[in-house]
Amino acid sequence: MAASAEPLTYALKVDGLACPFCTFGIEKQLGKIDGVDKLTTDLDSGVVLMTMKDGILLDKTKAEKAVEQAGFTLRGLEQVKTPASNVIEK
Repeated sequence: MAASAEPLTYALKVDGLACPFCTFGIEKQLGKIDGVDKLTTDLDSGVVLMTMKDGILLDKTKAEKAVEQAGFTLRGLEQVKTPASNVIEK
């Protein structure tokens, strides 16, 4: 019943991601945000999946600043469902 304690995952649509060095740079900056647990970057789609530690919410302003500091532009940010939250209860 502690749904608020589940880790939240966000999809960040980032313009300019083109190479492994880009992945390193964006993940390094985003990883500095308090509460980040896991980062996964998909260069083909330009999306960074950012999973927070249990019960921690992502501050959009901090995400925008981190993306800018890495030299990219944040075009969108949304919370996505994680596999654990997709479980169907009977």
